Amino acid sequence: MRILFIGGTGNISTACSKLALARGFDLHLLTRGLRYSDITTAKTLTANIADPVSATKVLADQTWDVVVNWIAYTPQDVQRDIDLFRGKTRQYIFISSAACYQKPPVQPIVTESTPLYNPHWKYAQDKIASEELLMKTYREADFPITIVRPSHTYQTMIPAALGSCYSLIDRMKRGLPIVVHGDGTSLWTVTHSEDFAKGFVGLLGRSQAIGHAFHITSDESLTWNQIYTAMANAVGGGGEKPKKAPARTD
Repeated sequence: MRILFIGGTGNISTACSKLALARGFDLHLLTRGLRYSDITTAKTLTANIADPVSATKVLADQTWDVVVNWIAYTPQDVQRDIDLFRGKTRQYIFISSAACYQKPPVQPIVTESTPLYNPHWKYAQDKIASEELLMKTYREADFPITIVRPSHTYQTMIPAALGSCYSLIDRMKRGLPIVVHGDGTSLWTVTHSEDFAKGFVGLLGRSQAIGHAFHITSDESLTWNQIYTAMANAVGGGGEKPKKAPARTD
C-alpha cells in the first residue's frame, strides 16, 4: 500500500510512521527537511505543503492509496489538499482534534456523535470548519475522507494541563509546588502515541472508514492528581503526591 504522510515526524505521527513501516507499508514522508528524524526507512519527499507550487512540483503525477495530513489546521489548508489530491488518492485522512467536542459537555462520556461545538478556542473552531468542508466535499464530490480526532496524546511532549514544558518536571524533582487547576479531581484521558498508532494504522486503506470520524484515545480516565502523581513517581519525585501551589485570593 502506497501511503503519503504530510509531516510524519511529530509528537503523534512519529509512532504512526514507525508502525506503518513495521507493517510493510510503502511510506513516503513529505516534509520541509528541517527536523531531524530517525525514520530512516521511509522515502522522503522535500517540499513545503503550504507552497502549492513547491508541493505540486514534487507530487506531480503521483497517486496514493492513502494521504494523511498531520499539519492541516484550517479550511484553507484542507481546500488546498482537496485541490491537490482530488482523483489522486483512495483515502484522505484529516487529523482533527477531540478539542472540537461540545464545551462544556452535557454528557459525562464523549463519543464520536458528541456535537462539535467549542466557542472558546479558535484552534478547535478551525478544525470543526475543516471537518465540515471535508464532509461537504465527500457528499457532493465523493472525495474519500476519513476524520481522526486525537485527544491529549504524548511522547515527546509532557502530558500537562497547564503548558507542556520541562519546568513542571523540574519542580517535581526538586519537591517544589506545581499549579493544578481546580482541586485536581477533574477527569482526563491521556494517550501515549504508540497506543494511538495501533488504532490509527488500522484505518489506513480501510474502505469501511471512508466518510466516518473516529477518535482514538486511551480507555482509562484519571484525575489530574493521579496523572501528576504518576509523573512525579516516574521522575523520582519522592513517591508522594505533588505539592500544589496555594490558590490566589486576589
